[in-house]
Amino acid sequence: MQKENTNKINEIIEAITDRKGKKISLLNLAKIDTAPASSFVICQGNSTSQVSSIADSIRERLQKNLDIKPYNYDGYKNSQWIIIDYGDTMVHVFLPEFRDFYNLEDLWNDATITNLPDLD
Repeated sequence: MQKENTNKINEIIEAITDRKGKKISLLNLAKIDTAPASSFVICQGNSTSQVSSIADSIRERLQKNLDIKPYNYDGYKNSQWIIIDYGDTMVHVFLPEFRDFYNLEDLWNDATITNLPDLD
């Protein structure tokens, strides 16, 4: 099961970087009893069209490469914060100002947080 989650997260990261998503953070919430998932992947895009493009890329890549569909997703109407629910993994794609406002990394600061370097 752990390998499946690692593959999923790696595919999510690849999908984000394919669309030039920035400031990718991985939050391991597995040891937090009240967490809604065992991991969060958080990133940002610079415009609403980039945010929706990143979210589309994630959904398409996981469907194509791992045959995984999300349980649910929301936020496309405004594309300021799109959340994609894969059960044990939740992906949050933000505009920078909404990411700063909701500050999920601080909200879940008892998680193990890994910040990935941007690829430019």
